[in-house]
Amino acid sequence: MSLLKQTLESGKFAVTTEMAPPKGTDLSHLVECAKPLVGRVHAANVTDFQSAVMRTTSLATCKLLKDVGLEPVLQMTGRDRNRIAIQGEMLSAGLFGINNMLALTGDHTVVGDHPQAKGVFDLDCVGILQTAETLMKGTDLVGNSLKGSPEFYLGASVTPEYAPIEVQLMKMQKKINAGAKFFQTQAVYDIEHMREFRKLTKAMDCKVLAGIVPLKSPGMAKFMTANVPGIFVPDEQIERLRAAGKENWVSEGIKMSGEFIRQLIEEDLCDGVHIMAIGAEENVPAILDSAGL
Repeated sequence: MSLLKQTLESGKFAVTTEMAPPKGTDLSHLVECAKPLVGRVHAANVTDFQSAVMRTTSLATCKLLKDVGLEPVLQMTGRDRNRIAIQGEMLSAGLFGINNMLALTGDHTVVGDHPQAKGVFDLDCVGILQTAETLMKGTDLVGNSLKGSPEFYLGASVTPEYAPIEVQLMKMQKKINAGAKFFQTQAVYDIEHMREFRKLTKAMDCKVLAGIVPLKSPGMAKFMTANVPGIFVPDEQIERLRAAGKENWVSEGIKMSGEFIRQLIEEDLCDGVHIMAIGAEENVPAILDSAGL
């Protein structure tokens, strides 16, 4: 049983983070960021060609994290692989003892650094989850028996601040029916939205980890609110960041994230948090310290 599964299913508060593989073969910085997190987080997601940008693979990086003692969460998108490749990747993860997987449909290639690449999208998030469930039962998608099966704790994503929220709830239920046991949310900044989301999802058969993305500047906050669907940063948080002064933006953003996590815990608004430092993974320990975790 994975540590993440054990933690969530025992009712304890889980902490996950996110690692983005670099564009290249030098993963020394990523490894150095990972080492201080061993024993402090329950698992670390490894993004799968995040934002449709070519990088080192999630699978290879997961194996590297596992070797340094940090439990990985393999991310699997449907953008770059057909169902044959997806199944092969899952079997390879099982071979390496990787027991967590987050299924995503994936961003379209036009938003990435190879816009001329052809998107595959043979399977969407639900199809990837169903495929994992099939492999775990000992056969491939066409019924052939496997010689050894992987074992995954399956997850997916959700956006609590998306409107209308009913669309997200319907998608959540479809993903749960397909095998998802936990959800990591898009970045959340408004505590009232999490209060409402908790009420709407409390009875669902899944665990929810609230997405935490520390703000680095007022401009970042305004950009995300204006351009990223499902993200809303309250004006008072933007003003607080601005008032802190440019030289304190990063430290104030870390402090704000810590305060938000503590409030989520105090009000029992989620089953854990998923910290996404986005290119500043070295700041995760400071965020944990600020949150008292």
